[in-house]
Amino acid sequence: MRVLVVDDEVGLTRALRRGLAAEGFTVDVAHDGETGLAMATDGEYDVLVVDVMLPRRHGYDVVTTLREREVWTPVLMLSAKDGEHDVADGLDVGADDYLTKPFSFVVLVARLRALVRRPVAPRPAVLRAGDLTLDPATREVTRGDRAVELTVRETALLEYLLRHGDRVVGKLELLDHVFDTGGEDPNVVEVYVGYLRRKLGKDAVTTVRGAGYRIGAVAAVAPGA
Repeated sequence: MRVLVVDDEVGLTRALRRGLAAEGFTVDVAHDGETGLAMATDGEYDVLVVDVMLPRRHGYDVVTTLREREVWTPVLMLSAKDGEHDVADGLDVGADDYLTKPFSFVVLVARLRALVRRPVAPRPAVLRAGDLTLDPATREVTRGDRAVELTVRETALLEYLLRHGDRVVGKLELLDHVFDTGGEDPNVVEVYVGYLRRKLGKDAVTTVRGAGYRIGAVAAVAPGA
């Protein structure tokens, strides 16, 4: 397994190189965000270890840019910042795991092996279909250059349709995953689809008669997005 460690602490990267090599990893190292981004973009790595506080380019920016470039290599973020909002920010920009310093080397190795075992699939931080975008972390929605205000439920419905944009989603599936199924009338789905169409345009959601709904004429969404 090939791992790239991006961290500006020379002593730590030396220790990680030795320890991970002993565990069977092939290890490359970058000491700043700009170099790490270039290596992660061009190299074929199984997993990345990225520090948050990096010279030349912040760790969050490295991960965000990788996801924008459709590089889906699993990322474990390292940081001395252990606040719950710091962890949430790291995961929201596209990291797969977050480990605070100081950390257990045994735990680090276990988490890297767990990340490598997962199937690699597109996991964009911002969902897109044509000129329609949704940032699930901030719930910001735009259509073209226009910001659109959606309710929490409307946003959840849009997110589910965007994440499954390569297929038709049935009404019962939407009830299970987006709405509280306890006593909800199935027609509530039609009501909220109507809300989305009024706010985003009639072409935003297409009805497939007898089957369900899908993201409409705004554009096809890449499978797995």
